[in-house]
Amino acid sequence: MTPNPDYIRALKESVLTAPYPALIGMSLDEIDFDSCIIGVTLGEKHLQPFGIIHGGVLATLIDTATFWAGFLRLPDDVGLVNVDLKLNYLKAVSSGKLRAVGKCLRAGRVISYTEASVFDAGGELIAHGTSTLMALPGKGLKLGVPKFL
Repeated sequence: MTPNPDYIRALKESVLTAPYPALIGMSLDEIDFDSCIIGVTLGEKHLQPFGIIHGGVLATLIDTATFWAGFLRLPDDVGLVNVDLKLNYLKAVSSGKLRAVGKCLRAGRVISYTEASVFDAGGELIAHGTSTLMALPGKGLKLGVPKFL
């Protein structure tokens, strides 16, 4: 199967305009089978009282990257949900652009297992996490174009 480029464009746009990703300011920069890259440029809205990025922002990036890393292998009519999320915060950061790289370690028909690493602009590892995901038949994303060519 080959991902439909029109579907990928529509998918990226849907992430940009969805309420929560728009609030955080994150984007789906790249997606392919078993991988994705999520980006966010940090700002004041991401800070906690001590002047560093709130852990929830990093958790959101890991949650999002693990999800999209497992998504593309699913049939059109199947959705996906994270059923667990485990993560480690490895370094404090207060500004710049972050990149979350997601990888699907095992894609299954019902259960998939994924990981994500968050890097700062210099390529240093900031956080890492894993997630188990469950397929949801009948809950596919409706973008108006077929997922595959």
